[in-house]
Amino acid sequence: MPENTFEIENTALYRRICGHNDRNVRKLEKLMNVEIIPRGNLLIVRSEKEGDEAALKALHLISDFLNMKDPSYELSEFDLKYLARSVMSGNGIKADDLNRLKVVIPDTGRIIVPRTINQADYMTAIHEKAVTFSIGPAGTGKTYLAVVEALNFFLRGMVERIILTRPAVEAGENLGYLPGDLIQKINPYLRPLYDALFDLLPYEKVSKLIERGSIEIAPLAYMRGRTLNNAIIILDEAQNTTMSQMKMFLTRLGENSKMVISGDVTQIDLEKPKHSGLIHAMKLLKNIKEIGFIRFTREDISRHPIVEKIVEAYEQKGYTD
Repeated sequence: MPENTFEIENTALYRRICGHNDRNVRKLEKLMNVEIIPRGNLLIVRSEKEGDEAALKALHLISDFLNMKDPSYELSEFDLKYLARSVMSGNGIKADDLNRLKVVIPDTGRIIVPRTINQADYMTAIHEKAVTFSIGPAGTGKTYLAVVEALNFFLRGMVERIILTRPAVEAGENLGYLPGDLIQKINPYLRPLYDALFDLLPYEKVSKLIERGSIEIAPLAYMRGRTLNNAIIILDEAQNTTMSQMKMFLTRLGENSKMVISGDVTQIDLEKPKHSGLIHAMKLLKNIKEIGFIRFTREDISRHPIVEKIVEAYEQKGYTD
């Protein structure tokens, strides 16, 4: 059986590549259909079908990936699967493609980096494009990374405001019949946006920014008639906008502002899904160079590992509602 060796001089790095009780090595063996034998500071790779070259490339990529991380960073199951699959698909991924876009949130010291190439392209597009669309399944980081970049822009003084919005389809967008004041009415529909903010900044900091209007969270209906200058504006769950709502939203863009629109076209709650403003905008605006389109797949799902399997199972049965 042909074999190759991969040598790691750094003992700590060797341990992180192998994982606790060599669990990373065992997972990599199954993913790439090879045998990997840890020995000293070597990893001996054997394969009956010439898969050892791909496995060696994966080990080099994993090594580079960990080298760029904090010494305490441990390889997750998602990291391992994504890096291995990237090598097997031949897409030429480099560790720097993921690690170069690090965002540090000063108040909490949180460090956020993209975990996939699509996530890296998404963060790059937000910086380079006036308007960025992200389309894909839940768990791919569409909302979270948009909020990360919004805070990054705001805390660096690049914009004066962050505006977060989403259509409240379940409430008929009217909201008037719901009990309580405006905040109580809209909170259930905007909870995911709050969750992202509270994960990145202390509760007190977020509350103060909302109180003084630096962060505004409101349903889409409240965007009508406004011009939004010096702001980064995020529209979440955009698949549930109508064509007229999407046009209304996009034409709110003012000076020194950016828009990020995210949605999942398999989760449309409108009575007439074909009239989704997101689907219409994707077709209508695809040739405008100042607008970026990022399409996520289930390989980008970075929640619990089982979430990708759940999405795949539903897709295989053709169930997308």
